[in-house]
Amino acid sequence: MTRHPFPQDLVETQTAWYVTYGRLANGDNGGAAEQRRRLLQLSQRIAGHAFWRSPAGTPAARVALKELARAEAAGE
Repeated sequence: MTRHPFPQDLVETQTAWYVTYGRLANGDNGGAAEQRRRLLQLSQRIAGHAFWRSPAGTPAARVALKELARAEAAGE
């Protein structure tokens, strides 16, 4: 598998997205409206990150980032 040089803030933001989504799905940690707002904010930061405007910001990199962040959110 190809390694992608993801900036740490992008990995942390994507990981936070999965953690927040899990909390929303499980009804944990605060109101649903607050969790949905947090998801929107995180989504905007991920989509607007400068990494995606670089040559490394390919569709395959998006998938790899999600896989990495999912594993981190699950504590793997």
